[in-house]
Amino acid sequence: MDLSNAVWRKSSRSSGNGGQCVEVAGNGRGSVAVRDSKNPHGPVLLFTPGEWRAFLGGLKEQEGGQ
Repeated sequence: MDLSNAVWRKSSRSSGNGGQCVEVAGNGRGSVAVRDSKNPHGPVLLFTPGEWRAFLGGLKEQEGGQ
């Protein structure tokens, strides 16, 4: 999949000290791409919008339980 025109945004939960940095891009073609901002040319995970919503929902659930 060509992600050369993807607009990446850093997660608001990423630390500012160069540690855990995740970037997300919606490519407008029915998928959400996720990568490590420290390795922008490395591997990318692709999710369907439904999978991404389920993933975020799970994180919010876990966050509320702590």
